[in-house]
Amino acid sequence: MAKKPADNVIAVNRKARHDYFIEETLEAGLCLEGWEVKSLRAGKGQITETYVHVKNGEAWLIGAHITPLISSSTHIKPDPTRTRKLLLHRRELDRLVGAVERKGYTLVALDLHWSKGRAKLNIGLAKGKKQHDKRAAKKDQDWQRQKARILKNT
Repeated sequence: MAKKPADNVIAVNRKARHDYFIEETLEAGLCLEGWEVKSLRAGKGQITETYVHVKNGEAWLIGAHITPLISSSTHIKPDPTRTRKLLLHRRELDRLVGAVERKGYTLVALDLHWSKGRAKLNIGLAKGKKQHDKRAAKKDQDWQRQKARILKNT
């Protein structure tokens, strides 16, 4: 996956990579209302406690919080935590359903970004980490940091 410029990223779920082994990533579109797009352009999106649920052959984003702008329209009552539909191809959905239902994977939101003027969500097909896995990952991360310091000072 190519690196995206930092100005295209709206929100990142750092907790996902800490709590899960990410096996595969997919990019999905989002069905958004007008006030949600304006809020995302202002950087008011959060996806830390977010997950993806597949129901009736459709993928839904649950738990994403998009804070409405103060200047949003008066005739609309915005719901910041509403369930939003994800736009995926049928083949991708079928494969995800198979992985989630039969193999015990989880779908988590990794990051929310702009791609060609449209809001996109990277979702990860993930397996949960056990506590000892998290400790080992933290230990390895600390060692890499310490090794970089040692090499820098020499």
